[in-house]
Amino acid sequence: MRTHTCGELRAKNSGENVTLQGWIDAIRDHGKMVFISLRDRYGVTQVVLADAELIEKGKKLGGEYVVEVEGMVRERPSDMRNPSLETGKIEVVASRIKLISSSSVPPFVIKDPATAKDELRMKYRYLDLRRPSMQKNLIMRSKLINTVRAYLLKKNFLEIETPCLTRTTTEGARNFVVPSRNFKGKFYSLAQSPQIYKQLLMTAGVDRYFQFAKCFRDEDQRADRQPEHTQIDLEMSFVDEEEVMELVEGMIQTIFENILGLKVKVPFQRLTYRNAMEQYGTDKPDTRFDVYISDITKIAKKSEFRIFKEVKFVMALTVPLLTRKRIDEFSEFALKYYNSRISYLSFKETISGNIAKFFSSKLTGELKSALSIRGEETVLFCAGDWKRSLETLGAIRNKLLEGKTPREKYKLLWVTDFPLFEWDNKTGSWAPCHHIFTMPKTDDFKDPSKVAGKQYDLVLNGIELGSGSIRIHDRDLQERMMEIGGMNRAKRDREFGFFLSALAYGTPPHGGIAIGLDRLLMILAGKDSIQEVIPFPKTLTGAGLMEDVPSEIENEKLKELGIKITLTGK
Repeated sequence: MRTHTCGELRAKNSGENVTLQGWIDAIRDHGKMVFISLRDRYGVTQVVLADAELIEKGKKLGGEYVVEVEGMVRERPSDMRNPSLETGKIEVVASRIKLISSSSVPPFVIKDPATAKDELRMKYRYLDLRRPSMQKNLIMRSKLINTVRAYLLKKNFLEIETPCLTRTTTEGARNFVVPSRNFKGKFYSLAQSPQIYKQLLMTAGVDRYFQFAKCFRDEDQRADRQPEHTQIDLEMSFVDEEEVMELVEGMIQTIFENILGLKVKVPFQRLTYRNAMEQYGTDKPDTRFDVYISDITKIAKKSEFRIFKEVKFVMALTVPLLTRKRIDEFSEFALKYYNSRISYLSFKETISGNIAKFFSSKLTGELKSALSIRGEETVLFCAGDWKRSLETLGAIRNKLLEGKTPREKYKLLWVTDFPLFEWDNKTGSWAPCHHIFTMPKTDDFKDPSKVAGKQYDLVLNGIELGSGSIRIHDRDLQERMMEIGGMNRAKRDREFGFFLSALAYGTPPHGGIAIGLDRLLMILAGKDSIQEVIPFPKTLTGAGLMEDVPSEIENEKLKELGIKITLTGK
């Protein structure tokens, strides 16, 4: 139906008769001539209506109308070329124009940058996606997927789909449940991840597997979360941590080169979990900034400040001099979100701060030396247990870095040696820090908090891209890990009986990783939210504004499922 796209014609096509189809991006009526900017996915071409009959037709058209234009390509005069368009050196002089589809007046202007509110953009997502920047995101998404697929296929991986309808298991987030018509009173769960299935594929002798897995998690939303998201999921047999990380580094290297034309250095930086926490206060640090946390417990306990003497740890974050207003903002933030209190000292010609009177001049000198304070700086202190103190200052560090220009645009690193268990005060028992399928680095479980796993997280610019591990391939060890994690035999058999049974039939050592495709694409595209790189996303409350979901179900359908709804609570 068309000979060329709207982004294809160049000066070399001058004199050719062509047929274009697309959306009217803009119309400019110059009286004796009408100019139309015709747009499709590939670009914009200027169309000229010079014939009186065509001019009259053109004046009846509107923005976002779909039209077909036949005409002759000609070069524009040198002073009328548009350098911002790839087709800016030419125009098409129409000999015929045909209306294909008219359009209502759009609820917002379909231009970059977006001016409409997010709610309106999502309600009319099919219009928002027409914007060139959104088209670019979709193209980048497709290119990223095909880059990964080509890379892994060359590495002998098989692309295999695993079920979305599965059983409810304990994996962290809440499950989305699907009622069964044939088995009334029973439910499927939408898979939070392919974790069990990809391990079973290793037991099945597949050796190397990958897929672009849809994952469903009923959890609170934020900028880098959606209830439905996509993972680059892969698993390998007969490998250790080094082999998995090396393969992933090569894949990320290829992605950056193909998508952005950039070369990233390998191997990536590595930090243990403990080092990441102690330096940055988070297990997904943005290491592009030289701002660090310090453990100054020994020095702080020499002060006269009672709280410092009583607690186990005192951590410090040294930053450029802060105003009292900014310090108060951080204090409120720490109290609200971490139930932590912040103390501070500001170093100028004199020392000030809410704990200055508790530090002697000698101790102050010792502190300045330990923290390498040379100019006008503020030190924020947080005292308490190890993890909460570090997480509090880590969160403040992140807030301080917002809007700052990093020394590098992209910084990739691995965080390794995560603890497998942490004590849950609510249940009075040990709980898995991540999931219970990770191979421990020791078989000594006298103190579960000291047992590290063969786990590795991939971090880019302070955002966790993916998490992986070497898995447990021995049934007895897997059951022992589940037991430490608070899962009794009945629950183990109920939720994971089929999986535990498979481990008894000769499972190879194996490991893998799941990388958030949407998060990776968000960073590559320079966006702040994965909503910008998902074709049809949900809002932060999990609503689909365009299709009006979630929605109620007719009573007849509920009866068919054997379900009666009784609303409780809010």
